[in-house]
Order: sequence, then structure tokens, then C-alpha cells
Amino acid sequence: MTKTARRALRGVGLATVVALGLTACGSDDGGSGDAGASADEVAQALEEGGEITVWAWEPTLGQVVEDFQAEYPNVKVNLVNAGTANDQYTALQNAMQAGSGVPDVAQIEYYAMGQFSLNESITDLSGFGAEELADTYSPGPWSAVQANDGIYGLPMDSGPMALYYNKDLFDEYGIEVPTTWDEYLQAARDLHEANPNAYMTNDTGDGGFATSMIWQAGGRPYQVDGTEVGIDFSDEGSTRYIDLWQQMLDEDLLAPITSWSDEWFQGMGDGTIASLATGAWMPANLESSLPDGAGSWRVAPLPQWDENAPASAENGGSALTVPDASGKKALAYGFLQYANAGDGVATRLENGAFPATTADLNSDEFLSTEFDYFGGQRANEVFAESAANVADDWSYLPFQVYANSIFNDTAGKAYVSNTSLADGMAQWQDASRRYGEEQGFTITD
Repeated sequence: MTKTARRALRGVGLATVVALGLTACGSDDGGSGDAGASADEVAQALEEGGEITVWAWEPTLGQVVEDFQAEYPNVKVNLVNAGTANDQYTALQNAMQAGSGVPDVAQIEYYAMGQFSLNESITDLSGFGAEELADTYSPGPWSAVQANDGIYGLPMDSGPMALYYNKDLFDEYGIEVPTTWDEYLQAARDLHEANPNAYMTNDTGDGGFATSMIWQAGGRPYQVDGTEVGIDFSDEGSTRYIDLWQQMLDEDLLAPITSWSDEWFQGMGDGTIASLATGAWMPANLESSLPDGAGSWRVAPLPQWDENAPASAENGGSALTVPDASGKKALAYGFLQYANAGDGVATRLENGAFPATTADLNSDEFLSTEFDYFGGQRANEVFAESAANVADDWSYLPFQVYANSIFNDTAGKAYVSNTSLADGMAQWQDASRRYGEEQGFTITD
């Protein structure tokens, strides 16, 4: 995932995306209809050809489209960058409401899938045999594309979390790589005491990071069953994260620097920020935006809440979906299969993407890749282990985009005032509940 995509996660929410009355419009001219299509029908659609439009911002898809068209010369693919993340979701929603201009394929991040799948504005791919691909993908991404017994996309990439750290800085101050969050807290104290200008990490409030931390800690604050939604940040896993991060806040152990800002990269370059916990898509961003850090940084497993029960979480990642308004669903599904389960996967990996496919995660070639940036480390081994340890029972809200957009107005108060993080999270919970009710969801206790 690109720097721009990650920054967009903090953008404004989309109230209209989750309107329960929304229905997609469009004719099915040569498509498969709601019943789906068999493998033979998809193959026939690819042979006969036609023109499809793909909305996506992921850069490796450019080469995938070229290769796909070479493989299927009768198919013309119009690859359109309609904006990143929220910008595209706004454009997509507007097109769906207008009943025209809807693409045949759309990239949607995992955390935003629910708001499109719930009202069936994207196609349930079960009728195309997508369930046969279950073993193709790692648990986190495959779980993320499922809802209400349907499969609403094919995973494109994944973001199993790891700890990126500045080895030179750790060595300078005698900091051991933490294996648990308790050790992480103590390392943060030791580093900041040794150098008051150095911090273990930064954070100014990020709903996506908070939910990933809770996910790894075993918290399940969101319970979603169709239009029935539960939101409760008082469970044990949520409390674990809240308690740890409150200590980091109380002891001024978090650099007050916003992620994805120029100051953030500068901080990682000058020793202000010693580590970050984020997804496996991060190496390309470090290489492009922090080139002078080559050789200094390393990757380690995410610190554990319970060292005897390894667990990880996803942070980022997206799928390709087929909007219900597409009139060429069989052809669109053929592109999804090629890009996310076929030859397109290798093309994307060669161009820097991180896989959601189990075969690639476990391949010797992938695992043995040495990263010059990380001093020759075989970092994919760390990422693959993390992917295998992601619990697959996590749920996002059907209006997670909106919920994340109000994180800083609620939970974020803990970063800039005397509000406790527990109270801030309770405010986030209450505000999310109110919004859900306003949108027509049944909010359960």
C-alpha cells in the first residue's frame, strides 16, 4: 500500500455509503446476472472479449493490465485512478446513486468492505465459484472479504503486522528487541531516559492502528450480524491495549508526530522515532521515502501480549470487487481471477506488492528473498509468520470509514488533553453507536 493510501485512511467518513436503502442500478449486457457464472462461462467471456473499466489506485496493477490484455487480446481494460481510498469511495458511491458510470471492477480496502457488501452494491462472488479459492488466501484477508455468507471480493494484498526498528539506534542505547508489549513499554522508557529526544514510536491518534492493536490483543469490540451491530470497547483485549497505551501517554513515551508527514520520515531518519508497528507493505515506503535508512533498519515479529500464544493482526490491505451495477460481471470476474489468484499475482509481487496468497507466502523463493534495505535480512520470513498468526474472527463495522474519521474527535482527545484513553474510547464507542442508529442499524448491547 502506498504512502498516499495510508494517509487517506484518516480522511473524512462517508455518511451516504452506508445508507441501507441504496440499491445499485445498471443493465447486464453480456454479463452473468446475479446468479453468477461457471468457470466455462467466465472462460468464454474472456475469449469473446469486451471492454471493462477498473477503478484502482494500486500501482502494480498497471503491469497486470498490460499482461492480462496480452493474454486475452480481445479484452480492453480501462484502468482508472478515481482517487485513493475515501476519494474513490465517494466517487463510487456517487456513480452508484446516479445509476451510471459505475466501473466493472473496484478496489476496496478490507476495513471498508462492509459498507458496500451489506447493501449488496458489490456482487456476491459465490455464484462464480469464489468459495473454491478459500485455501488460496491467508486467513485474515479471506475473512475480510466475507459477509453474511457471501464472498464480496478477491483479496489483492495483505498487511500482517511486524515491528520495524532502527537497529543502529537500538545498539547505540543497548535496547534489546522487545518480544512482548511489557518489554516494549520498558524499552520505550529506557530509550527516552537515555535520550529525551528519542521515542520508541509516534502516535497522535489513529483509529486504524488502535483497532489493529486491539485485534492482536484478542479484543473483538465489533459484533456484526447483518444490520445488527454491537460496539463495546470494554472487553479484555481492548482493555489490554488501552491500559498499555495510557502508560505510553502518561509517561510521554510517544513522539507527537503525525504518521505519513514529512516530519515522520525525518524522525525515523534522525533517531527521533526508533520503531513502528505496521503492515508488511511498509518496506517499499521506507525504501522510497527514507533511502538513507538502508542498512540501519530491521524487521522483527510484533511484540506479543501473551508470549505463549502467538497472535498477530492485519493493518491495511484491499480486495478487488465487482460492483453490482456492472453489466459484464463474468468478464470482470475473469480479471479478478487473473489479477488476484492467477498470473497477475507474480507480476504484482515482482513490482513490490505483498501477497495475500498462501502459496506465495510459503514459497522458498519468497521466504528466501534478502532485503538489502534491512541489511540482507530475510524479512518475508517474519511477515509470513505474522500472516499465519492472524486470527480470522475479526469484524469491522459496516460504517468503519466513518468511525475511523471521528477517532481523533473522541478517543484522540487523550493525546491532547487530560481525557483518559479509556474515556476517549468510550466516547468513540458512543458516537459510533449513535451514528449506526441514525443510519438505520440495530445497535445491540
